[in-house]
Amino acid sequence: MFKEFKDFIMTGNVIDLAVAVLLAGAMGLVVSGFVNDIMMPFVGHFSGGLDFAEMKVVLDEAVLAADGTIAKPENAVMYGKWINAIINLIIVGFVLFMIVKAYNKTKTPPAPAAPEAPKGPTQEELLIQIRDLLKK
Repeated sequence: MFKEFKDFIMTGNVIDLAVAVLLAGAMGLVVSGFVNDIMMPFVGHFSGGLDFAEMKVVLDEAVLAADGTIAKPENAVMYGKWINAIINLIIVGFVLFMIVKAYNKTKTPPAPAAPEAPKGPTQEELLIQIRDLLKK
């Protein structure tokens, strides 16, 4: 059973998948850094300094104890974080669109198919021509 497991793990597909997962995780960090640290300040600037992450609807206020500590935390719907996630999706989608568009421009277009040679007469047409010539 150990040998079968070793053979399974060492196949190319599993190793390729592991590499893809690790690269996707690293790429996720790069993309989230780009969106959060570069693009979102622009969004905040053009929206008048509004921070969407702080937008919420409070359902239950926080309850403070006599000593000032929080006895019961606030219960709120954080819809601003959802708005941030949608903005992130739009930004990432646009960046990926631009990357794919640039990649497609680098690919060479397929060579146009050579026009088919005109087909000659069929065997029946040739026999008809021969028959007509013999009649003359």
